[in-house]
Amino acid sequence: QVPLVESGGGMVQAGGSLRLSCAAAPGRTLSTYAVGWFRQVSGEEREFVAGAGWKGGTTYYADSVKGRFAISRDDAKSTVYLQMNNLKPEDTAVYYCAARFQAGVGTMVRDSSSNAWGQGTLVTVSS
Repeated sequence: QVPLVESGGGMVQAGGSLRLSCAAAPGRTLSTYAVGWFRQVSGEEREFVAGAGWKGGTTYYADSVKGRFAISRDDAKSTVYLQMNNLKPEDTAVYYCAARFQAGVGTMVRDSSSNAWGQGTLVTVSS
């Protein structure tokens, strides 16, 4: 599917904020894709964090990040963002953006092996 490039990861103290970005390759659009963010700790399964469907912009969040994280999309720039506030040490992980052509968030989560994926960006939250 569409190539994706991530940026914005880094180190932050607990309670701090970071903003991740995920941009599609030049000449490509994300307007007809579900988009989202997953995270993974070494040795564990990749976990869904946030997503937005391609119809109506409906958003979904994992319970662990509700009220703290916000996903947004700028289809004119073919870019997806994840604003992360009040970060906790348990948020430490490699974060991956994802996109799925003409799909909803449910499909993007259930059949994640068929998604387009970014290269991953490391977020480290210290206590």
